Amino acid sequence: MESDFGADYVTIEDDDGNEFELEHLSTLQFEGDEYMVFLPADMDEDDPDYGFIILRVEEVDGEEQFASVDDDEKLQRIYDYYMEQVFAEEEDASLPDEE
Repeated sequence: MESDFGADYVTIEDDDGNEFELEHLSTLQFEGDEYMVFLPADMDEDDPDYGFIILRVEEVDGEEQFASVDDDEKLQRIYDYYMEQVFAEEEDASLPDEE
């Protein structure tokens, strides 16, 4: 999440009861659904499994829950969309302010 106060972290639990701490990078809307983009906070960047984690946000009984994106093609489209947003923000930040 883009925050003026630093990074946001969440702890999630998988189906096997393993807990993972994730750094929340962004929330985005894509094709009518809400997704959150994370990086593992408790994993070394050199680990081969290190990388972006994209989860769909679902509301179940009034509570927000995360669901995996099982369609590899859709996951790639979400990732591409997210990267477009990141590069657009970087480009906007590098442009001089007009007065």
